[in-house]
Amino acid sequence: MSVLVKIYSWESARPCISEIKLKKNDRVVVSCEHINELGVVECEKVSETGNDQVLRQATKRDLDTFEKYEKEKEAVVDSCKNEAKKMGLAMKIVDAGISLDGKQIIFAFTSDGRVDFRELVRNLSAQFKKNVRMQQIGSRDEARKLGDCGVCGRELCCVKFKNSIPSITTDMARIQQIAHRGTERISGSCGRLMCCLAYEAQCYREMLAGMPEMYSMIKTPEGEGTVIEVNAITQEIKVKTKNGKYVTMKKEQLKIKK
Repeated sequence: MSVLVKIYSWESARPCISEIKLKKNDRVVVSCEHINELGVVECEKVSETGNDQVLRQATKRDLDTFEKYEKEKEAVVDSCKNEAKKMGLAMKIVDAGISLDGKQIIFAFTSDGRVDFRELVRNLSAQFKKNVRMQQIGSRDEARKLGDCGVCGRELCCVKFKNSIPSITTDMARIQQIAHRGTERISGSCGRLMCCLAYEAQCYREMLAGMPEMYSMIKTPEGEGTVIEVNAITQEIKVKTKNGKYVTMKKEQLKIKK
């Protein structure tokens, strides 16, 4: 059996192996790649099986320990920020996770490039008397962690839908005919292409099937012309003929020039 568990430290949701009978909203201890983390069951069964394993249901001691470290986290993050700034490292410290056994701290950071943080790790390990790891995350992960509202006025998609959103590509913007608006107008608060571009991309692909490409040559009742506009919703094509006339045609009227 596998369950979908939201891990508190990084606010991510992923499938985890479980031999324990669990139900939605149960809080559990999960064995992750580097540390044991606290999580909450989001659904009882998922089709895919993850590598993480649910060790046990969280005890009162686990929950108390988690709350204790959560209260300490802000000061820990501030110390790391100050140390990184002192060393002149081009990195932004976003979050920190302290293992339930208190032996390890994982700092999440964003950066535009590679950062040599070995000395930073040594200094922080000496300061906190714990094993310290640095984990670089993407701008979408940062936005998910910090939370915000999009231009639509609703909660960010990456926060609301967690891992259910596929990779967002420029082809999704192109197929919906909004790539010409410019990167800034189709980017979210994370600076990447907006997650909502994924919602209608497949519908547009289906509606545009059999439609000509922009600037291709087609035959019209007024003669051959160049496609200057394709409307997926109305299934209409606007063409400029060689003699300068503009013709609007339905998809079923098309005769595309080979």
